[in-house]
Amino acid sequence: MTQQDGSGQAGGAALRIRPAGPGDAPAVAALWNPVIAETLVTFESARKSVEEIAALIRAREAAGHGFFVAEAAAGALAGFAHYGQFRAGRGYRRTMEHSIILGEAARGGGIGRAMMDALEAHARAGGAHSLIAGVSSGNPAGRAFHAAIGYGEIAVLPEVGRKFGRWLDLIVMQKFLGETPAGAADSAGRNR
Repeated sequence: MTQQDGSGQAGGAALRIRPAGPGDAPAVAALWNPVIAETLVTFESARKSVEEIAALIRAREAAGHGFFVAEAAAGALAGFAHYGQFRAGRGYRRTMEHSIILGEAARGGGIGRAMMDALEAHARAGGAHSLIAGVSSGNPAGRAFHAAIGYGEIAVLPEVGRKFGRWLDLIVMQKFLGETPAGAADSAGRNR
């Protein structure tokens, strides 16, 4: 398990979770582009350029939002996670949406949980009330992962994505970061 300071062990290997910098963009692209090109994890079909990723990292930092990388031994990146405001407008400024991508070798060893711990702590410290995950119906592992770390399914948007000639649903999941009144439950009966 990764320690509070972002360094420690996950899956038996040394791991450091740290804020990303524009210099991490090539390694992030190397993780992200195969997921874009080969899987249904994202509806995106256009590969990300190094310049585009560097600009996203800078934009997240400028907005006070997090973009983190998981650095394994020898400086290799095992994954990345970032968040930004869910929708434009002041009324949404305390609701964030995140993305997390792990390299194939990093899956199932606790790195994803450690990254989400860091991301959630950063969002909470910045005043975020909740985090949203938009999970492709073609990504059952992502759905299970988010459920295991406390995200509740709040909506299914049928056939809003299309990739590889298939229509895909978007499963919207949410986790509240702040405290809510004891016993408070939403209209679906979930405790918040």
